[in-house]
Amino acid sequence: MPSIHFWTDTMAADDKLFYQALGQRIAQFRKARGLTQQQLAETLGIAQQTMAHYEGGRLRIAVALLPTLTQALGITVEALLEAAPKAAKSKRGPASTLEKQIERIGRLPRAKQRFVMQMLDTVIQQAS
Repeated sequence: MPSIHFWTDTMAADDKLFYQALGQRIAQFRKARGLTQQQLAETLGIAQQTMAHYEGGRLRIAVALLPTLTQALGITVEALLEAAPKAAKSKRGPASTLEKQIERIGRLPRAKQRFVMQMLDTVIQQAS
């Protein structure tokens, strides 16, 4: 049986950090939805061990899996791939209420995200 050669053996340090952070975000969103690795893996049609490697940043997730993954997690691809802004990383203290609300909106289904955006656009237009 051939062994798995992890891509991290030959990947640039910045890329390793990206995929490790992506894996952590996947795990965070999965746990927020109350899903186990096994349940999410079954939804994606992959082995639980592969899911564990994705979450650990040891394997790159196939781009073709992103739509199914984000649908199962109830988020957008953009929300999954979005890294925290550098300014927010250095900021001390808890996240503002607005930042928390934006994060929660990012986890809503797309139709509800569009509805919230339309409401915000209307309020902003009326305020101008």
